[in-house]
Amino acid sequence: MTQSVSLPLWLFVILVVLAALAALEWLLLPSVRWYLRRKVDRVIREINVRFNIELPAFKLTRRRALIERLFHDPTVQAAAEAHAAVNNVPLKLARQRADYYAREIVPAFNAYLYFRVGYWLAKRSAQFLYRVRLGYTDADSLRAINPKSTVVFVMNHRSNMDYVLVAFLAAERVALSYAVGEWARVWPLQSLIRAMGAYFVHRNSGDPLYRAVLQRYVQMATEGGVPQAIYPEGGLTLDGKLRPPKLGLLDYMLRAYDPAAERDLVFIPVGINYDRVLEDRTQLQKLDAERQRHGMAHAAGVTATFAGQQLVNMLRGRWYRLGYACVNFGRPLSMRDYVREHGIDFRALGDDARHTAVAQIGSLLMAQIGEVVPVLPVPLVAAVLLRDPQRSLDELALKSAVTELIARAEARGAHVYVPRSDLDYAIGVGLRMLTLRRLATERDSLFAANPAELAALAYYANSIAHLVGEAAPAPSREPAAALLAARPA
Repeated sequence: MTQSVSLPLWLFVILVVLAALAALEWLLLPSVRWYLRRKVDRVIREINVRFNIELPAFKLTRRRALIERLFHDPTVQAAAEAHAAVNNVPLKLARQRADYYAREIVPAFNAYLYFRVGYWLAKRSAQFLYRVRLGYTDADSLRAINPKSTVVFVMNHRSNMDYVLVAFLAAERVALSYAVGEWARVWPLQSLIRAMGAYFVHRNSGDPLYRAVLQRYVQMATEGGVPQAIYPEGGLTLDGKLRPPKLGLLDYMLRAYDPAAERDLVFIPVGINYDRVLEDRTQLQKLDAERQRHGMAHAAGVTATFAGQQLVNMLRGRWYRLGYACVNFGRPLSMRDYVREHGIDFRALGDDARHTAVAQIGSLLMAQIGEVVPVLPVPLVAAVLLRDPQRSLDELALKSAVTELIARAEARGAHVYVPRSDLDYAIGVGLRMLTLRRLATERDSLFAANPAELAALAYYANSIAHLVGEAAPAPSREPAAALLAARPA
């Protein structure tokens, strides 16, 4: 028993590595999992008490179990069989493809990351960049929602900051699950986003198998009571106006909706607006079909240049936050009440009839979103300057025109956010933002639109055009081309 045994060095190294892996698997990892599970359970207990949030069981189910449940769903299996038949591939390969889609879509919600890390990051970044304000809220209607309902926030999409802003403002009521586009599928961002409860969507995928897997996941999450946030427009606005709704996710939610089930399905319209949108110039450039397309390296360079300019402004004491960012929450739309009033059962409708019914709901939701879009200082001043771009206005005339515009908006039921309840201050904020960015010019105390920046001014004026009854001039290629060379202030 005490005799020496000689081993080749390579074999000894392999044995040491295997022993270390065994110790990691059987001793360290269980302890780490237990420690992390304890912290997660502590966070869940805290949010139940502090925020009065009851996380649905579906959201807390292990990701592996959700993937298996989704993969073995009869609808998904039938779609895999159809995929194999149509594309003349083995059923095994079709099922492997369905399994891949399921793993790609299903999130890995982590309560600790969401409420400890994600909430903190969202709050700090939003408040660092903007003066964040929660504007109008239909509090009585929101309080009247049955706690067992599945709540879906439907929002206009102006900026990728929308995700951060709404998640931060809604975190004391719900833990939202977003449908996120392919832009976020980069390492390590995708792991963090998935842990925050988001699921990835290929918005333009024509693969029926993928659409079937996505549809069943959305339906399972909706039936499980998972609070969700969707953008009916499908993408960021290009010109500042609200876009027509895309009905894919709405159709997935509604086609299997059972009004007699325990859970109601409630849509809450959310209006978002900014005094400055980080992607405004990028979006305006997309209006020019002849623009030169750039890759990720160029985008990273532009971002770094912008950040460097802001840092220089900070050091020189000339940096201001990017104005106000405001969110309004409108009157909820209960699908149980809607189907009762209209005598509709989506499950019994054919495809064409259902699409028509869903399109009507999509239009209704977009109208409700438009009604609660906040009216902010920069869009107001931009709208006034664009009435006659060649005309210069003194401050008194500008204030008079903005006051008249606010009265018109409020007469239409719009929600105007006036900082500090001081109209003079609000107009001053709008002018300062526009002149600092050189979207407006000042000469001899007279203000006018910058002729080279009419497209950018129209972008902001368009965000409230439906509320004030004034359509900004359509951006032309000439100003858009000028934006290609313009530097952000």
